Amino acid sequence: MATVFSNAEGHGSVNKNDFAKRPPMGWNSYDYYDTTVNEEQVKANADFMAKNLKQAGYEYVVIDIEWYAPNAASDRENYQYIPFERNEIDEYGRFQPAPNRFPSSVGPNGERLGFKPLSDYIHNLGLKFGIHIMRGIPRAAVHEHMPIKGTGYTANQIAYPSPVCPWNPDMYGISATKPGALEYYKSIIDMYAEWGVDFIKCDDICNIKGENPYGSRGEIELLHRAIVESGREIVLSLSPGPALIEEAWHLERNANMWRITDDLWDVWDLLKDMFRRCEIWQKHVGGGNWPDCDMLPFGMLCKGHGCEHKSNLTPDERLTMYTLWCIFRSPLMIGGELTLLDQDELALLQDETLNGLNMYGGQPEQLFNDGKIVIWTNVNTKTKVRYIAVFNISEDEQDFHGVKIRPHACVLTEA
Repeated sequence: MATVFSNAEGHGSVNKNDFAKRPPMGWNSYDYYDTTVNEEQVKANADFMAKNLKQAGYEYVVIDIEWYAPNAASDRENYQYIPFERNEIDEYGRFQPAPNRFPSSVGPNGERLGFKPLSDYIHNLGLKFGIHIMRGIPRAAVHEHMPIKGTGYTANQIAYPSPVCPWNPDMYGISATKPGALEYYKSIIDMYAEWGVDFIKCDDICNIKGENPYGSRGEIELLHRAIVESGREIVLSLSPGPALIEEAWHLERNANMWRITDDLWDVWDLLKDMFRRCEIWQKHVGGGNWPDCDMLPFGMLCKGHGCEHKSNLTPDERLTMYTLWCIFRSPLMIGGELTLLDQDELALLQDETLNGLNMYGGQPEQLFNDGKIVIWTNVNTKTKVRYIAVFNISEDEQDFHGVKIRPHACVLTEA
């Protein structure tokens, strides 16, 4: 049972959950589909995961941004997120799946079923189901003064127009101290629980660019409280990053994952910078809390972005990324299309040693970093075997105690 106490804002707060006892492992639709993924594509990736990756520990199937937008990407030359587009929304100001993309979300008589049928399909595969949401409340709900379910309040009474997301025009923020704010968050979380949602990636909440980059503190607390009080174990992931290390205590108390970087793509310089970020966050890993290095940009990427291509990471860079993510114990979310992975990529994702470190690791620790060679260690608490990973992050071959390591490559050994 969660412990409730009062905080400075006058709302109840609850102790942190431990719904993610190990770093979540799964697939997210964004890196390949952007805003365009549909039900058939989600099922195809879920089928592939159940057949090829479930035994390796992968279990979450996550639909990313704008699943409620019928016309997503229809004006992609001008907008990633079409301003003030008509989206699917119910009478209580809550987004609903777009039926043209998710046909099972509507029953035979036109009744809204939400993601329950798709969630059931994924659960029947032995997997878990997740969705992306944006911080706040839909602008359409605010403009039309829609009621907040179960209350006498309306959307316009809880909305706060600043700061608003600078890159997605769908939402206003919520003023966390206003009556009705908690009730709105509870209304959406209770709906998601009815749908069978196991994982929520909440965006525009971890780091808001501007004068107050952690200005969403109150909304994080309300979202966390709504999840705990829903009675369903829903993993909460916060985006985008970089998360602020000075807010570590608050993040640990209210979320399971938080991004420590902005969007990470298949570029060596972005990967190299993750060594710095992991060093900052290494003491905050474990206990249901997982600093998130972002998705693994493996396989085919960016179809929905209009620039479909094979990941630019070399095999050495791919191994370096996966080894760092695993020894650091970051969540492992595959970003590329699963059905198009090649055999080498699939074999890496199935690697028992690395996945065992990620699932059963202890406290990760950086041992050495001279700007060329970086050394990390962790122990598999299940097998009691300790591992040391030696990374060459330089542009030249390095000789480390007689072992030659290629640029951007790594070596993992038992200690």
